[in-house]
Amino acid sequence: MALDVKCEVKNCVHNRDGISCGADEIFVVSHKGKKASHSKETDCKTFEPANV
Repeated sequence: MALDVKCEVKNCVHNRDGISCGADEIFVVSHKGKKASHSKETDCKTFEPANV
């Protein structure tokens, strides 16, 4: 399992230091059921907009 999760979405409430994710869990889903062939076919459902 990855020790560091990187995320550049600056307006996410879980963003730490502009590049790291501070969420306790990460939930990624596929647009095509249970399998994906490319990263563009996935989304991070952990994203929550920050009050910026």
